[in-house]
Amino acid sequence: MTDKPQANQYDKIFRENMEAAIPGLIATVLKINVAEAEEIPDDLQHTKERKPDFLKKITDTANERFLLHLEIQTTDEPGMVYRMAEYFVMLHRKYRIPVRQFVLYIGPGQPQMAVYLHEGPLQFSYQLIALSSIDYRLFLASDKPEEVLLSILADFAGQPPLAIIQQVVSRLSETATGNLAFNRYKNQLRVLSQLRKLNQLTNNMIGSISEFFKEEDDILYILGAIEGEAKGQVKGQAEGEAKGEAKGEAKALRKFVLGLLEKSTMSAEQIADIADVSVVYVTNLKNDQPLNP
Repeated sequence: MTDKPQANQYDKIFRENMEAAIPGLIATVLKINVAEAEEIPDDLQHTKERKPDFLKKITDTANERFLLHLEIQTTDEPGMVYRMAEYFVMLHRKYRIPVRQFVLYIGPGQPQMAVYLHEGPLQFSYQLIALSSIDYRLFLASDKPEEVLLSILADFAGQPPLAIIQQVVSRLSETATGNLAFNRYKNQLRVLSQLRKLNQLTNNMIGSISEFFKEEDDILYILGAIEGEAKGQVKGQAEGEAKGEAKGEAKALRKFVLGLLEKSTMSAEQIADIADVSVVYVTNLKNDQPLNP
């Protein structure tokens, strides 16, 4: 990972999410079929200390054993090939098994950093993968929010950025376990959006939704009360047994959907997905017709 101060926040996110996101990346992006993964120490010290971003001893489905070394890079670093060569020598010297190395570039554009080092008898190379060249739908389809977040760094496949942000937020709401986790992933999305210069769009989009996720109108409270699935699980549910509960919940849901209609460019289908109501409900509300969630 680059040493620039701003990269610290990206590094923090990837280290927090690495264990959950990496298995999917290994299978779909690195094309490695893992049968077994073994934890090994990731501090290397010989004449200098190095700490890889990700290091595992892998046994694949063909029963081949090797070290998998992955670095996450936010900048197009010209000297990356030398750093990877240093890692290779230290790892191979210590473990004496094959080493497979990848650099996952998460910055903008296509990286130009060298991947080959040919100096006299020395021949070395590693694999460089730009996340911006991978279809965002590969990550969006995951059931893990840590992988879903990577959609914002991938290839948008010709879709406008706002539409991608809307899809990512919607998918995070489906895959996050609870409102606290959802809020954490939304904040991580804000940070990662900076790498694509989409932080303003993301902030506006999340802000328009967050305005309607106030404590007293928590979406888990609203939808849980309507569906009867979250009794006793969220704040406000106990009060929901009082007279007039259903009417208040319906009003809060209406306010939430109206807010999305007024302050975002999402389609009726996207709003219905986030609010967990029917498209007809959203359309009727938009046209000021009688409602039926």
